[in-house]
Amino acid sequence: MNKNYKWIGFVNKRFSLVDRKGSASVTTRLSALGICFGVMTLIAVLSVMNGFQSQFIDSIIELSSYHVQATDVSDDKAFDFDQYLQNDKSVVSYTRFMEAQSLMTNNSAKEAGSFIRALPKDILKTDDGFAREMNMISGEFDISDDDSIVIGNRLARSLGVKVGSKVNLFALSGSGDSALISNDRTFTVTGIFSCGFAEINLTYAFINIEGAEKYLGKVPVIYGIKLKDQNADRKFQKEILKIFPDAKVSVWRDYNRAFFGALRIEKNMILLLVVMIFIVVAINIFNSMRKLVFERRTEISTLSSLGASQKSIQNVFVYRGLSIGLKGAIPGMILGLLISFNVRPIFLLIAKVQFYIEYISTCIFNSAAKALVKENSMWHVYANIPARVMWGEVVFITLFGILSCVIASYMASSNILKIKIAEVLHEE
Repeated sequence: MNKNYKWIGFVNKRFSLVDRKGSASVTTRLSALGICFGVMTLIAVLSVMNGFQSQFIDSIIELSSYHVQATDVSDDKAFDFDQYLQNDKSVVSYTRFMEAQSLMTNNSAKEAGSFIRALPKDILKTDDGFAREMNMISGEFDISDDDSIVIGNRLARSLGVKVGSKVNLFALSGSGDSALISNDRTFTVTGIFSCGFAEINLTYAFINIEGAEKYLGKVPVIYGIKLKDQNADRKFQKEILKIFPDAKVSVWRDYNRAFFGALRIEKNMILLLVVMIFIVVAINIFNSMRKLVFERRTEISTLSSLGASQKSIQNVFVYRGLSIGLKGAIPGMILGLLISFNVRPIFLLIAKVQFYIEYISTCIFNSAAKALVKENSMWHVYANIPARVMWGEVVFITLFGILSCVIASYMASSNILKIKIAEVLHEE
């Protein structure tokens, strides 16, 4: 078997030396180049898309939905439930919180809808994910006082407030023992935050849970649970319901279902569009290999007459397809990873190049307007998107690029089995 592979490699090398010049060589190089650009583009695009989506998903999970939420845990079961969560090794952290909807107003009676969440005072110490996603742009995340509140930057902008301003929870959807409308629920803004999901920035506000009951009333306490593996949420949900059947348990997939679905469709469509590159290149390889088999029918017949099996000769062309795939996919993978790990400098470079092209053009054709030329701010927005490389996707894309070449070569070289050796040699 080892000798057979050596023979296949030797024959393929001899064919390659003969085909180094001419249309066959050009076709081979273009095919490898197509695979290279396909793999590079797909890895880079999906890495940027993963980073783009992760900003939303991480913010939603860490600040809003958690991986699992549990409610309706009775008071006599609360201690057992806490012990269960503390002892479960799949749980990273859990938080007890309360929440309500509110119509928030400022001193000038300017109003905006908001979502109030009451959290423990030490939430930044007990929940690393929350602390990581909570990007404070003004003030501090300080809810130590009962009248302290931290709000999103877009909510602050819509109300026209800043750190130190007073806001009032004018209308509040608490329980029946709290007033629906009141002018006495006044809070001082101690911090303004920003995260990767605009909806949270527009609506969320945080107060401390210790003093929340006098404002919210006796609303249900919710357990927000974060897991080591977010994909184990359904399994964890079933385990809780087995031990605490009266509890109501929901998972992060149930929240913003339409939004997560839209992100998934967007990524799949990009994947489908770029995969078309591989299909086009594979068709090109198929046609070039069929032409090569026809041009090499004399050599194929000679090899067959010398004792080589048609299957071995076919493997020569399959080996050639494999070499084309490797020459294209491996450099494409390296280039794709280089782009993925250097997204910021690449986009900033593009911004500079575009600016200087526009500036020089303006100086030549309309010098009076050169002071109006500015860098395109959208390139800076793109530069701030963190690319996230998923190695499973990288391996799959690279193997798919190689495999498409091998399959195309195998299908094209199947015509070898139809060649009648005697007729070819007779013609020659």
